[in-house]
Amino acid sequence: MNTIHTDYLKDDFESLLSAQPDSALNGWRKEGFDNFTKLGLPTLKNEFWKYTGVARLFVKDYGVPGGECTIDESIIKKAAIPGSEDFNQLVIINGKYIPQYSNIQETEGIEICSLDEAAKGKYHDVVQEYFGKSGLFLKDGIYALNTSFFDGAVFILIKKNHTISNPVYFNHIFDTTQNHLLASPRSLVIVEENANVSLIESYCTNGSMDSLSNEVMEVVAKDNSHVEVYRIQNDQPTGSHVGTTHIRQVGKCFVNTVVVSMDGGMIRNNTNVIMEKEGNEAHLYGLYFLKGHTHVDNHTLVDNSKPRGLSNELYKGIMDDYSTGIFSGRILVRPDAQKIDAYQTNNNILISDKATVNTKPQLEIYADDVKCSHGCTVGRLDEEALYYLRTRGIDKDLAQAMLLKAFAEDIVNHIKVASVKDYVNKLIATRLNMED
Repeated sequence: MNTIHTDYLKDDFESLLSAQPDSALNGWRKEGFDNFTKLGLPTLKNEFWKYTGVARLFVKDYGVPGGECTIDESIIKKAAIPGSEDFNQLVIINGKYIPQYSNIQETEGIEICSLDEAAKGKYHDVVQEYFGKSGLFLKDGIYALNTSFFDGAVFILIKKNHTISNPVYFNHIFDTTQNHLLASPRSLVIVEENANVSLIESYCTNGSMDSLSNEVMEVVAKDNSHVEVYRIQNDQPTGSHVGTTHIRQVGKCFVNTVVVSMDGGMIRNNTNVIMEKEGNEAHLYGLYFLKGHTHVDNHTLVDNSKPRGLSNELYKGIMDDYSTGIFSGRILVRPDAQKIDAYQTNNNILISDKATVNTKPQLEIYADDVKCSHGCTVGRLDEEALYYLRTRGIDKDLAQAMLLKAFAEDIVNHIKVASVKDYVNKLIATRLNMED
């Protein structure tokens, strides 16, 4: 029987603290490791993790990165999304932000530095006020593990009244040429009043051994800001990922998120939008188009604590081969959040008898003057639509591909960065054998 290993993490944790005795972040790390020690890894008995056995990944002994991270620059270019040359690119190697490999195109209106530097310097009060608040919503051992081991975390400030014309791009690369890797990327993004920014993330495992990326991104959006967040997952089967995007709308603002999952090992995406000001607006979109044994578990939370919020959520899944897709979405309307409009839909298509889908849309409403709805579907391709296309002389495979492409476009069309949209469309066309 394979045995789950975590005891070695204590030595790695102590090594991290001893290597950085003066870090301003050690208090959070110690609290995180204390919580991890108490909670352990979540099991299938945990309702929040009932479909995703993340603990079984720890039958391997993961190496925790220490010291300097270096990599051949050709690998960085290969990992990058096509068309990202003009982006403000942050290269994240094994979970660590590496400035010397990064390329920040814009300097006016944006400040980027290590989180430790921000906490020690002029942004000390900002870090103290906003960092780690996602822990109020995520109380499991995986989140605690990230807080224990984040190293090389990045701090980003989008300054008041500035629009960042080129997206901020996180190019995550995991080097598994020598050993299995546990990486813990962490970031804190503050978007000030009347500021606009697009954040993009992609993931690439370089090497034959396994990687587990355990990431937390915290975004704070203030009054009249506009934030777009795009996460593109197209890694190899040895690349597993647990990622949390936690967005606090502390001012009246607009948020749009799109998560696209194509390839990888075991993937868990947590997308939390916390509406803390009256009149907030948020849109959450997701596409999981899976093959092989890829496992993708999408969890979303829209938390309404103030009146007159608007949220719309649409996630779509296509499962082929032995893949598994999961959607669990929760809309929470607190007692003072009257006149809320909140909508949630999850649609799934199974194109293999061996594929699996589990869907759980949820409404939790404690106010009496709201408009909320949720729904889900699981099925096959529309036989009537297939028949119609076949009668027009289109062969069966192409007809099926056309219908699946149209199904996916409802999500892809919400990607506003042209080069990212083109890249995702190309991934879908390749999956459907529809390349030009």
